[in-house]
Amino acid sequence: MSDSGLVITGLQAGITGKQILNGIDLRVGPGEIHAVMGPNGAGKSTLAGVLMGRPGYAVTAGSIHLDGRDLGALPTWERAAAGLFLVMQYPIEVPGVSLQDALGAAMTAKGLSIEDLDARVRTEADRIEFAHAFLDRSLNVDLSGGEKKRNETLQLALLQPKYAVLDEIDSGLDVDALRICARRISELAKESGMGVLAITHYHRLLDDLQPDVVHVLARGRIAASGGPDLARELERDGYAAYGHDEPAEASSGLNDIFG
Repeated sequence: MSDSGLVITGLQAGITGKQILNGIDLRVGPGEIHAVMGPNGAGKSTLAGVLMGRPGYAVTAGSIHLDGRDLGALPTWERAAAGLFLVMQYPIEVPGVSLQDALGAAMTAKGLSIEDLDARVRTEADRIEFAHAFLDRSLNVDLSGGEKKRNETLQLALLQPKYAVLDEIDSGLDVDALRICARRISELAKESGMGVLAITHYHRLLDDLQPDVVHVLARGRIAASGGPDLARELERDGYAAYGHDEPAEASSGLNDIFG
C-alpha cells in the first residue's frame, strides 16, 4: 500500500482515567471524502482532537501518519504545517488579529504566496456568499455560528491543506449555508486532491458533501463502513444495532474543556 493518505492505525486514546478511543483503523486517501457518524459520546470529537494534537488527550496505542510522516509526537502547529487542517465545531474568536493577518502568517509559514491576498480573499468570500464586511473584523469576533463556519471554509480554501478534518461543520449552519460550505469543500477535494474526514450527526451534510465512504463510530471503534446508503440507514434506524450504551465523551468532561 502507498504511504499516501491520512492513515490511522490501532488508535487508542482518552483522558486521565477514561479511555475513549478503543482502536481506530481508518485511511483517507488524497481526494477522498470520508464521513464519520455516530451517537453522542461515541468518540467523534475526541478523534478530531487527537488527530490535531489538542492538549488534554493521551494516546496510549496506535499511530497517525500523514503521507508517511508520523504525526504522533508533533505539536499542533507542526501537524498543520505538514498539511492537516481542523475545522472546529466551535471556532474561537481572536480579538485584535484580522483574518488577513492570520491567513498571511499561515500561508507564509507554509511557503505559499500572499501576492494579491486581499483580492483572493474577497473572491473566495464571494464563492461562499460570505459578506465582505466580515473580512475586516478581528478573526471570528461578533460572527454568528454560521458566519464562523463560512470563515473557516474560506481559510480552508486559501491554505490548501492536504487533509481536512471537519468536526461537525454543520453545527450552527442554516440549510443554505450548509449547502454552500459543503459544496465548496467537495469542490476543493476534486480540484486540489484534498482528503476530507467529515464528522457529523446529520445526513443532510452528506447530500452536498457526497462522501466516498461512510463510517459508523460507536464505543470508540469503527463499527461499520459503507457507501452513502449507510448514512440514510442510520438516519432511519439509529445506532441501536451497534450496541451503543456508554456515553464516553458525554461523561468525560471534555466538552466543558474544549466547547
